[in-house]
Amino acid sequence: MLSCQLLNQILADSLILYSLYKKHHWQMCGPTFEQLYVLLDKHAGEQLELIDALAERIQMLGGVALAEMRHRAELTTIERAPDGVEEVPAMLSRLFSAHETIITEVREAIEQTAQNGDGGSNDLLMGDVLRTHEQQVWGVAEHLVDTPLVRV
Repeated sequence: MLSCQLLNQILADSLILYSLYKKHHWQMCGPTFEQLYVLLDKHAGEQLELIDALAERIQMLGGVALAEMRHRAELTTIERAPDGVEEVPAMLSRLFSAHETIITEVREAIEQTAQNGDGGSNDLLMGDVLRTHEQQVWGVAEHLVDTPLVRV
């Protein structure tokens, strides 16, 4: 079923995004450590909720939700992060880029599920998945804004 394929693609990329959030959460450092440490962990938890909802929807539709790491790696469209630790702006940019990829997929899936009459998947994608990703992108992007130095 087309909806299962679309949802599994989003699921694969969401699982990779979750892993990126945890990796960057663990490797966070610098003057905004505490803010970002908490934010990234919060976003990871929200991704886990979406992952569960996507997998359950795939199963409801009679599909098989991908679960194994090798399937995620084979299916994902998110660029692989380098080994080791990156600078904080690079980590945040990587998260931002992954969200952009998923948001594009979600918007395409919203159109497809609407055309196919799959209201349940369409509602999940529009209501929970897209909204969560847009909010998380906003939260990450605000940490990428250059703040000019103010001299007193």
